[in-house]
Amino acid sequence: VWVVAPDGQRSAMSHRITLHETIEFLSVDFPVEGVHAYASTGTPADCVRFGILNIVKEKPDYVFSGINDGYNAGFDIAYSGTVGAALEAVMNGVPAIAFSARENGNPGAAEAYLPVVLEALLARPAEPGRVWNVNFPDCAAAQCKGVLYGRTPAACSFYDNDYVRTGDALSIRVTNPGPDRCKEGSDIHAVLHGYVSVGAIKSPLF
Repeated sequence: VWVVAPDGQRSAMSHRITLHETIEFLSVDFPVEGVHAYASTGTPADCVRFGILNIVKEKPDYVFSGINDGYNAGFDIAYSGTVGAALEAVMNGVPAIAFSARENGNPGAAEAYLPVVLEALLARPAEPGRVWNVNFPDCAAAQCKGVLYGRTPAACSFYDNDYVRTGDALSIRVTNPGPDRCKEGSDIHAVLHGYVSVGAIKSPLF
């Protein structure tokens, strides 16, 4: 197992890679024996790209991106550094899964269902040019209602933004939709109703 991860928060980086700045990749200790780990000043996509092309000695069997601190569902997928990293893997011929959970949420469902979902998805890789996108609900394991596969991105954002002016500056204010706003069958509807959401995202390049 090889870990190549950003050394700090890199939300909303989408599929950005670093072109005109220096990137550092520093070897770090990891608390699991046999795992090789690197921390990077680059973006999530930088980490996957450099890991596949320069660090891992053979092509990886799989890339796992996340667990991200914040849902990657609905329109927010377009901004997601977690999904961008997974799509970078697919571009380099490596299957990938993106995992996300709500920021500051209850980790119970993720801890209980991640092994279940992982085993199922490893047995059925996504179609070429696609990645699996997994979002865990914000609830204890006992309150999680199970896993819903085949979820499609909701036609809305979970993180609704509007801009607030303070003097000459603008800042983003984030709000969240209620559980009935998004259509049944979508990823946001699933997590807001206590289910693990699993769906496939297609790279625009395939």
